[in-house]
Amino acid sequence: MRKQNKTRKGLSIPEINNSGIYGVIICIVLLGQYITGTAQTNCWPMYRGNPALTGVTDTKIHDSYDLLWSFQAEDVIKSSPVVCNNTIFIGSNDGALYSISMDGKLNWKFRTETSFEAPPVFNNNTIYIGSLEGILFAIDATTGNQKWKYETEGQISGSVNLIKSPGTEYVQLVFGSYDYYLHAVAAKDGIPLWKYETNNYINGTPAIYRNKAVFGGCDGFLHFVDTRSGYSNDTIDIGTYIASSAAIIDNNAYFGNYDGVFFKVNIPEKKIIWKSEGAGAFLGSPAVTTDKSIIGSQNKTVYCYDNNNGNIIWKFKTLRKIESSPVISENKVIITSSDGRIYILDIDTGDKIWSYEIGSPVSGTPAVINNMIIVGAEDGRVYAFKSTEKQKK
Repeated sequence: MRKQNKTRKGLSIPEINNSGIYGVIICIVLLGQYITGTAQTNCWPMYRGNPALTGVTDTKIHDSYDLLWSFQAEDVIKSSPVVCNNTIFIGSNDGALYSISMDGKLNWKFRTETSFEAPPVFNNNTIYIGSLEGILFAIDATTGNQKWKYETEGQISGSVNLIKSPGTEYVQLVFGSYDYYLHAVAAKDGIPLWKYETNNYINGTPAIYRNKAVFGGCDGFLHFVDTRSGYSNDTIDIGTYIASSAAIIDNNAYFGNYDGVFFKVNIPEKKIIWKSEGAGAFLGSPAVTTDKSIIGSQNKTVYCYDNNNGNIIWKFKTLRKIESSPVISENKVIITSSDGRIYILDIDTGDKIWSYEIGSPVSGTPAVINNMIIVGAEDGRVYAFKSTEKQKK
């Protein structure tokens, strides 16, 4: 039986969160590309594009692409790539984080004892990535050398999120673990700041809304945690597992649960605005605009919901289950499927514009940058596609 959640305090480590540096850090302003909630066209720094996890990019998605190259790792790839400084970073089940050039050549690989399934994050020339051994690593993006590591007591399946103080570098990393805790550590050196206890595994990535981390977990609750202290007295009972991440736009969080119910929650009011039932289990996260939420389901269907009322605008069927998360750019959405295909859909109608059959299940989210799409597959390959429109000019 699922335990009833209670008001919880974060465990400060050390006990400095209500004074000193965190008395002056107001983690509510996200600078640069994060003000607009979209990723820059020359950098895809995290798998949902920005700390609100909207899955939206300014980069144009073209109508068609050709395979440019593929890179072979030593085992299955379930991680999602990030791209910055003309370099691709992605984890593998072979226990390595790979740095790959834009022409598909290996720069370096950082090897550990266990698999990397979580997406990495790029910031300040550092890669942050968690392993199934429960260790968060900070790795120099240029050399592949380890800067520091932080150990939890359970596997890390979700990505970290980044919280920035105005006018400074990122100062805080927030991420969940299967040890039931949401952890916060200093980005510079991995020093623990606080941790917040839930009642079960945390599988997804916390979304950042002003000074709150918003996330669900296998305890079936949506949590709202103060990122300055790790304290919380606010949760919403969602009824069952929340395996993925929420996306936040216009004061609202959008997410699905394992029972196939999709939710809109107003964050300031801590209130469910609507929920839409009848889908399959949601393991991926939604991509959201001001009027639409798009998400894939285990029942082989991509759903597009009306953000105003939760009605389904359109559905698109793939041949197998969907565990990845979509990316939106203007009038197009891109998503992958376990049927081994990558799809580009019209955002207004759900009509297929283009697809490519990789031939191996894809559970990671694509990185979209300039005229390229980059994705990993379970055959252990990283695939890079280039726009054919660009080649014709």
